[in-house]
Amino acid sequence: MEEERIKQILQEKIAPLLQRDGGGIELVEITEDNVVKVNLTGACATCPMKQMTIIGLVERMLKEEFPTIKKVETK
Repeated sequence: MEEERIKQILQEKIAPLLQRDGGGIELVEITEDNVVKVNLTGACATCPMKQMTIIGLVERMLKEEFPTIKKVETK
């Protein structure tokens, strides 16, 4: 998987959506079995809806570009 492209999608497409609510996102790692681990920052770090954000937004958008991603989880 292309780490730089994933970082680009996180920063250009996903981060602006999270920033509207005072949050942010950063890539932590991509495992050998294609699990993308991210860190939510700001208001998103403590939001009770963060799991829905990960699955409904981050995972969905990344899988559109990289169908081989198994899942996205927070670190």
